[in-house]
Amino acid sequence: MIVMDTNIWVWWANQARALRRRHRDIIDENAPTGLGVSVISCWEVAKLVEKGRLKLSKPVGEWIGTALELPDVVLLPLTPEIAIESAQLPPPIHADPADQLIIATARVLQVPLLTADKRLIDYPDVVTL
Repeated sequence: MIVMDTNIWVWWANQARALRRRHRDIIDENAPTGLGVSVISCWEVAKLVEKGRLKLSKPVGEWIGTALELPDVVLLPLTPEIAIESAQLPPPIHADPADQLIIATARVLQVPLLTADKRLIDYPDVVTL
């Protein structure tokens, strides 16, 4: 299993050109073991739509439902262990709480995080792809 960060999930679900070929290959390679999407990504998508920073082809609730039904997608819950881990991440960690929860999810599940976000890639305490 891998955990996809919010941007990767949105780009993949929308078949967007922003998703690099390398990321598509990693998704294809890991699909049989599960493509994890944190429930926090659902919240983050809804907030981005609310703020006008993300435009979707359908209402946000419908889009999220469809994107979670894609083959091999596994919705990952926010557990107390993940919440606590997010508040105890080793420094340096940037201040975005959604990213902190996604990092914590990958760490608790002991799986890699697929991201294009340089801040996450540069964070030394999570395995990124």
